Amino acid sequence: MRAILASLISIFMSAASGVAMAGDRSVVVVELFTSQGCSSCPPADKFLGELARHDDILPLAMHVDYWDYIGWKDTFARPEHTKRQKAYAYGFGTKSIYTPQMVIGGTDQAVGSHVMKVMEILHRHQMAVAQVSLSTQDSENGRVVRVANIANRPLPAPVVAQIVHFAPKATVSVKRGENAGRSITSTNIVTDVQAFGKWDGKGEIEFLLQKPLAPEGQKAAIILQATRMGDYPGEIVAAIALD
Repeated sequence: MRAILASLISIFMSAASGVAMAGDRSVVVVELFTSQGCSSCPPADKFLGELARHDDILPLAMHVDYWDYIGWKDTFARPEHTKRQKAYAYGFGTKSIYTPQMVIGGTDQAVGSHVMKVMEILHRHQMAVAQVSLSTQDSENGRVVRVANIANRPLPAPVVAQIVHFAPKATVSVKRGENAGRSITSTNIVTDVQAFGKWDGKGEIEFLLQKPLAPEGQKAAIILQATRMGDYPGEIVAAIALD
């Protein structure tokens, strides 16, 4: 199964390789809303792990807490992730949330285990022309983040700059609930999302991040996300993983 999944992803990545090379532009963010207490989630968790092999994709596992009542409390769940998923639902005009759900680029959604649908959406995002340049550089005082509108046209909405902290990988043995007896491996487990600035989308702007950029044993990424009406999360106009 893993070999088939890897082959499907490889086919899609090859089709986009001439356009979306890591380092040439920002990565495509894939947020997986998942739970250790959800029996449908392990295949999506595994799929997210496969996506992490590609430098032009930033997969992030957002563990939610609303399945904790059915027998197993997710060890990575955060109420902030449930709130974020609900905010996406309002922005999408839907009335319910579910797992496993993948949100791609802040604007598209699909069931997290529907590989072909997710890859189709990913391919479309990879082929899109970038509107925003995002880069960082070390300085004596920290890490300078540089943002510029390179499309010379208005962005869809004001942009919030966020730093995301995540643990690269962890395996948990689930003792109770729907996945009792299973060991579930999660990839890029989000532990914190913090806004550190706003941008009106015009011209250029710089921000300064203090070091360390992430807690010990974790990694960090920067996401620039437009806001929908009502301050709901919208299009991710640029994102980079930090070294």
